[in-house]
Amino acid sequence: MFDEVFSAFLELTENSFQLISLLFPYAPTPTTRRRDRASATLSSIFAEIVRSRKSSNRVEEDVLQNLIDSKYKDGRPTTEAEVTGLIIAIVFAGMHTSTTSSTWTGARLLSHTECLEAALEEQQQIVKKHGDNIDYDTLLEMSFLHCCIKEALRMHPTAPIFLRKVRKNFTVRTREGYEYEIPSGHTIASPLVINHNIPYIYKDPNVYDPHRFGHGREEDRVGGKFTYNAFSGGRHACPGEAYAYLQVKVIWSHLLRNFELKLVSSFPETNWLKLSPEPRGKVEVSYKRRMLPRSMLEN
Repeated sequence: MFDEVFSAFLELTENSFQLISLLFPYAPTPTTRRRDRASATLSSIFAEIVRSRKSSNRVEEDVLQNLIDSKYKDGRPTTEAEVTGLIIAIVFAGMHTSTTSSTWTGARLLSHTECLEAALEEQQQIVKKHGDNIDYDTLLEMSFLHCCIKEALRMHPTAPIFLRKVRKNFTVRTREGYEYEIPSGHTIASPLVINHNIPYIYKDPNVYDPHRFGHGREEDRVGGKFTYNAFSGGRHACPGEAYAYLQVKVIWSHLLRNFELKLVSSFPETNWLKLSPEPRGKVEVSYKRRMLPRSMLEN
């Protein structure tokens, strides 16, 4: 079953993360047909799992059980189709975005020697203090690596734009003092590719500078709590934000500790035709096993 699920998710990812899929989701194209076929396969597999869980009367402490037991405000329970769709959405949302985030983080780090050395120094200090173990507490101590990931996401957001439906009229007042009335029923867009590059908030926005999020600068707070919104914000913010940072930290802390890395290819351009903009072409990296001094492995 794993191979079938993995293949279907891979096909779904490849054929859904195109910008045209967002603009014209029902266009009669080969891409749309492959997407729908993969979606149908996954729906069938997960629907059987949901039915099996319900018929067994077995109660587990997991996401699936949470979705099965959930009810809407009017008391209506979730349907099998809704649970299946939510499971696919959860896995789908974190699959491609995590890969893209990890790749951009590495490409940026390996293109900036000073930042790479600072990230490596942080890992060496953590290893010296805790040994080569990686757990939740040590991940929280990786503050500079956290800033490196955050800066990569500022420059390469996994979602270039967020859309919201206006529920009631409201007024926006700009920095210059202009006011705009936003009527109910309209759709508003928050383009991260613009928001994250505003020069009076982010100094030299085209420069990769993880230190901008460090103590004393904290540029992500200059314009208010939604100055930085790589994971959206408010009630519909991405619930996987904390996990995403932990995931990328695990990947890059392991790589930094164990390998000497060098970016062989040129820094990649961005493929803006993708729904989650990813590097265009290959990102090639050479690696050599790193031998940390034994003294760093001793507490």
